[in-house]
Amino acid sequence: MLTRLTRPRVLALCALPVLALFGTAAFAPLPFTLARPGVTADVLGKDDGRPVITITGAETRPTEGQLRMTTILATGPKADVRIGEVVDGWFRTDRAVMPRDSVYPTGGSEKEIEKHNLDDMKESQNVAVDAALNYLDRDPGSLRVEVDLGDIGGPSAGLFLSLGIIDKLDGDGSGGDLTGGRTIAGTGTISADGKVGAVGGVSMKAQGAHRDGASVFLVPKAECAQAESEAPDGLRIVPVTTLKDAVGSLKALETGGKVPGC
Repeated sequence: MLTRLTRPRVLALCALPVLALFGTAAFAPLPFTLARPGVTADVLGKDDGRPVITITGAETRPTEGQLRMTTILATGPKADVRIGEVVDGWFRTDRAVMPRDSVYPTGGSEKEIEKHNLDDMKESQNVAVDAALNYLDRDPGSLRVEVDLGDIGGPSAGLFLSLGIIDKLDGDGSGGDLTGGRTIAGTGTISADGKVGAVGGVSMKAQGAHRDGASVFLVPKAECAQAESEAPDGLRIVPVTTLKDAVGSLKALETGGKVPGC
């Protein structure tokens, strides 16, 4: 004998699988990483009591102001991120929800991923030295540059390491500081020929920069709109595409010249 189902009953039965899927999703880990503003470090100063940049074999100059590289603090590569946390992160300005693969390389153990990030930072440090010395037209064999950022990993400090080396060796080229005495922060990878690359997490980094006293935030041009959309009041966002752009913008800030915007 067949029983005819009413429309409400049919809808209720159809809804059961959907509700089951939502119930499963609520408890299943998702392939996302939750990020928030991380630490910043003044590359002209010390980190954990050790100079970030040490130059030997060439005269260096005393500097004023700060050049702060920025980071994000993210959930670990193996952390279980649930749908409730993802939804909460979407609606908060002090959190970011990012695809896990954009923060961590796929595969590998946590130790392997940590080693990968530290190797990236070491390579970035070497390239940052090359970029700075190329910009200054200095012979790399005439001096030695050492960089110490502890266990901070990844390549996103490259631009600011280059700027720090330039400031310590040459300042603004006219006897002043690149910073103009300000606290400048920012992010961006660097290539040996001075090109600035995108990094990710720029809105969180901008918030960390403002928290630590920065009034200007240098960001790869491709990510300028993202940084500006959630920038705290009082933080000026300046896009850059090359190391030369970055130096030029810092000089223009001091002299009142034209500084690009998003």
